[in-house]
Amino acid sequence: MIFKIPFTTTWSNFDPNAHMRHTAYNDYAAEVRSRFFAHHGFSLSEFAKHNVGPILFEENTRFFREILIGEDITATLELIGASNKFERFKFKHTIIKSYGVVSAEIKIYGAWIDLTKRKLTVPPQQMIDIFNGMKKSVDFEIIHLKNAK
Repeated sequence: MIFKIPFTTTWSNFDPNAHMRHTAYNDYAAEVRSRFFAHHGFSLSEFAKHNVGPILFEENTRFFREILIGEDITATLELIGASNKFERFKFKHTIIKSYGVVSAEIKIYGAWIDLTKRKLTVPPQQMIDIFNGMKKSVDFEIIHLKNAK
């Protein structure tokens, strides 16, 4: 099952053209990732406790339909790629307008960093267990670390 969160948009998400500013889409995607891990017992305080954080190598957003002031959305999270120990990951987010029309698609490619050493790291076992429990997309790809991109 794809993880999804409904959101009530706020005035600060919009620009003078009365449509959602482009960076707000990525903010909602980041919020869904945070809520996904918290929902599975790995809150932001757990990230701090384990001294690990996410970094992004790529973030690609495709826009299909504008979101206007007053429209609510649902943002989804889907695992589309990962390395064997989930050191690296790829997620796809879909931003959907309240009546079911897809507004945008955001694909990210990232990894986990040890916040003290400032080096890439394997995530804690609890996080690996969360990843192992995720449904993989139909086009899921294994990320090979030798050619990681």
